[in-house]
Amino acid sequence: MTTDLDAVRALLGRAPQGAFDVAVRADDGSPVVIRNAPLLDDGTPMPTRYWLVGERERVVVGRLESEGGVKRAEAEVDPDELAEAHRRYALERDAEIPDGHTGPRPSGGIGGTRRGVKCLHAHYAWHLVGGDDPVGRWVADHLNEVAEDAMREETP
Repeated sequence: MTTDLDAVRALLGRAPQGAFDVAVRADDGSPVVIRNAPLLDDGTPMPTRYWLVGERERVVVGRLESEGGVKRAEAEVDPDELAEAHRRYALERDAEIPDGHTGPRPSGGIGGTRRGVKCLHAHYAWHLVGGDDPVGRWVADHLNEVAEDAMREETP
């Protein structure tokens, strides 16, 4: 039986460096989004709370990103709404930092960025777990533009 750790290791192509749980699963039970602890096992800050690991989802979002999706999302999403999303994301992540922690802390909001859009994958991951993310919604609204082509190219 494949464990979540085995599945995530295979999806990432390496062992995860910190604690996580599976926040969203595909219909077959495989991980789609993991929720990371705010600190890696060695104490390094982990700014990305939600990580898109599902293979199909990564491919399709990657295609949208490669076709100018980051710039398009930044141009089309209300910057004040995005700034508020970054703030909420950081508050949620930082609430999980252990009491008494005195070392470095994660910074920024979604994907570790302070403003704008760094990575559509991180925004879409938070959206999939129910986060109120305007860029995640934007991604969901635009995935059909690239989904069929992206999956056709990935199929051997």
